Amino acid sequence: MDLSPRATGPVAPGRLGNRRKVLSIGLLVAVLGAGGLVVTKFLTSSLDYYCNVDEVGVKAGCEAGRRLRIQGTVDEGSVKATNGVTHFTVTFNHVTVPVVYDSLDPGGLFQECIPVVVHGVMKDGVFAGDEVEVKHSNEYTAKNKSRLTTAESPACSQRR
Repeated sequence: MDLSPRATGPVAPGRLGNRRKVLSIGLLVAVLGAGGLVVTKFLTSSLDYYCNVDEVGVKAGCEAGRRLRIQGTVDEGSVKATNGVTHFTVTFNHVTVPVVYDSLDPGGLFQECIPVVVHGVMKDGVFAGDEVEVKHSNEYTAKNKSRLTTAESPACSQRR
């Protein structure tokens, strides 16, 4: 019985190691790409400019055609819901903007004569909203009395 080592052909060094390196690098690139996409999405949504109704089209960052959050008071008698859409107007500092909200129910405590923040885009002089926030706490009222006075629509302030 011959126990001497056999002669073999040349072996490619690290073929299996190279494959693992390529797979590891590919996985790292995929994870970093997914992370970058998530971070970009969050940063983009946090860049919605916050504007009062009277600043739309006037203040830098409050241009029509870009995603905005506008603040104003829902005008008395302006809320109308038809065909799955709610129409209303909001006023701030004696400037009024019509809003079209893509739902029959803006939800929460939404009603006339209260301050709201509407998320959406200004298109052809109408604000197309997709989310409505209602300013309803007494704490907000106490801290921001002057803002609320400025935001009041003429019809609502006569009623009080």
